Order: sequence, then structure tokens, then C-alpha cells
Amino acid sequence: MVRTTSTMLPLGSSLPGFVLPQCLPGAGPWSSDSRSAQPLLVMFLCVHCPFVKHVEPEITRLQTDFGERVQLLGISSNSLETHPQDNPAAMAAQRARMGWRFPYLFDGEQTVARAFRAACTPDFFLFDAAGSLVYRGQLDGSRPGNDEPLTGSDLRAALTAALACVPPPGPQRPSIGCNIKWHPGREPAWFG
Repeated sequence: MVRTTSTMLPLGSSLPGFVLPQCLPGAGPWSSDSRSAQPLLVMFLCVHCPFVKHVEPEITRLQTDFGERVQLLGISSNSLETHPQDNPAAMAAQRARMGWRFPYLFDGEQTVARAFRAACTPDFFLFDAAGSLVYRGQLDGSRPGNDEPLTGSDLRAALTAALACVPPPGPQRPSIGCNIKWHPGREPAWFG
């Protein structure tokens, strides 16, 4: 497991436009043009990563606590060439196991991960209702094996601030997780 940190996309960046398929069979594609007029939390996730497995329960709690007021969206961008266990069927099983109701999208060409400059799983990006980036970084200071409680404190503070239309408290700390598994030989220039 390679520990990788967020690239910390500049605050104020606009939500990239994209259309991606959902992991659920029969579900149509999801488009950034069809998002609701709420803040949008984009989470780069995957099935196999121990950092994602560690935060899965808190993502479920965030859905319960904020899901009516903030639109949640999961995206998996890992290469199936190197990590076939992160396929859409496994994503759908993860979604069902955790009780996630938010769309979970598969970025097979990795174009959306590149547009966000996403670097790790998990990697969190919070956009305000106007589509401007107001938070990027960690869920909280908890990591597998570090004995810090899993509370989602950093991201919860940012979500609360976005709903109140005020800037999130700082400092914003990078997320840490497994690196996104880029297609072999097609890693972005800024990666590594």
C-alpha cells in the first residue's frame, strides 16, 4: 500500500463537466449538468483500498446526517487492468453492503480523476451550490492503525460551513490514502 496525499486542487476551482456510467446495472449515466442546486460532495473511492474500507462507516453516517441537504457522489477511477477487483459489480456490492444511496460512478477512462487532479482514495472535493470548490482534503485525522477516532470532523465542519454559505474553517489538510491506480504507462505528468 502506497500512502499518497491529495494534490489540493485550488479553492475556487469550478466543478469539471463530466458524464459517467453508474455502477448499478440498468442505471443511466450521471451528468454533472444534472446535479441538484445543493452543495456537492465528490468522493473518489474504490473497493479494495484499506483507507477507503476504514472510512466507509463514516461515509454512511455522512449520508445519514447530510444526504438531504448535500448531494453526495462517489467515483471510482482505478484501472481494471491492474485492479480488476474494483470493477462496477464489486462497486455495486460495496454500495449495497454500506447502504449507500448516492450515485457511485465508474471512471474507466480516468478522465474525471485527471480533471479533478485526484490522487488517492479516498479523496474528497466539496463544491458549493454554485459549483465552486470550497473544500478539498481529509475526512479527519483517522487512518488505519493510528488509533484516532473516525469522526469525519474536518469534512463535517466543511459541510456545515457550506450549508451556512460561509468559508470552511482552516487549515485544510490533504487526504491520505492509496494512490489512484492509473492505467499502466498513462500516469498523469503531475503524479508521482
